[in-house]
Amino acid sequence: MSSLVRIVVVLVVVVLVGGVVALSMWDIPAPSAKIEKVIPDERFQH
Repeated sequence: MSSLVRIVVVLVVVVLVGGVVALSMWDIPAPSAKIEKVIPDERFQH
């Protein structure tokens, strides 16, 4: 039973480390949609 727990823990650690490495090396493009929002003048101090 102890060896099964070790194998499961090692597999979970390998999957987590692999996910972190994959996300750190993945070149995610920045959003390119143009957003325009009208802000009323009352929100600014004069």
